[in-house]
Amino acid sequence: MKTTSADLDIATLDGLTTLTLNRPDRRNALSESLLEELGDALDQIAADLSVRVVVIAAEGNVFSSGHDLSEMIGRSPEEYARIFSRCSAVMQKLRAMPQPVIARVQGHALAAGCQLVAACDLAVSVPEATFSTPGVKIGLFCTTPMVPLVRAIPPKAAMEMLLTGKPISAQRALELGLINRVVDRDTLDGAIKEFTDAIIASSPAVIRIGKAAFYEGLALDEPSAYECATQTMIENAQIADAQEGISAFLEKRRPEWTGR
Repeated sequence: MKTTSADLDIATLDGLTTLTLNRPDRRNALSESLLEELGDALDQIAADLSVRVVVIAAEGNVFSSGHDLSEMIGRSPEEYARIFSRCSAVMQKLRAMPQPVIARVQGHALAAGCQLVAACDLAVSVPEATFSTPGVKIGLFCTTPMVPLVRAIPPKAAMEMLLTGKPISAQRALELGLINRVVDRDTLDGAIKEFTDAIIASSPAVIRIGKAAFYEGLALDEPSAYECATQTMIENAQIADAQEGISAFLEKRRPEWTGR
C-alpha cells in the first residue's frame, strides 16, 4: 500500500511502513502541515498491529532542516504554542507507539530534524550527514530538540552542540550514541533491512512490551527501574509468545508467534 501527499509519502509492505518526508525543495522543513500529517500517520500506524516496524526517510540531500522558519515570523503566542506543541507531540508519539521506529538518515539533520533522529528508536546514517542544533545562531535556542538529544548522548556533548550550534559528523554522532550505524549510501537500505528483518522475526507482542519498558525505565531511578522491569518480566513470561518461544528453544525448533 502506498499513499502520497504534497509533503509525506507513506508506503507499507510486509509489516514495514516507510514514512518519507517529501519537501526536498524546502530541505524537508517540518512545516505545520507536515507535522500534522506525520502525527496523523503515526496515530494510524500505532493502531495497526499488522505494522511491525516503521522507517522515517526523506527525499533530497537533507534529512530535515527543522522547523519551517518562514512560519516563525511575527506569530502570536498562541500560534507559537500550536507549532511547538504539535512538534513535541509528534516526537512523543514516536516513543509511545508500540512499533520500533528507525531513522534513515541520508543527509544533514538540523534543529528539529536532529530532534527527529534523536526521538527515533534506532538510526542509520550515511557518512556525509551531519547533525546539529543551530538555533542559537538565529536567536532561538533549540530547547525542544534538546529533550531527546540529552537523553541520547552525554550531557556535555549535548550542551556543546546546543551552545555552539556547530554540526557534528556522522562518525562523531555514532561515537556519542545518537545513531547506531554509519554506512555508505549504496548500503544504507541494506543496513536498515538488517534491523527491520530482525525486528519482524521476533514476537510483536514481546517487542511492544520491551519498547514500552525501555522508555519507562529511562525515567526512573535504578531501584524503581528494577521494580518496574521485574513486574514487566513477570507479565511478559505469562504471555503465549513467551511460552512458545521458550518451548521452541528447548525443543530446538523455530517459534510460531501469534502476537499474544
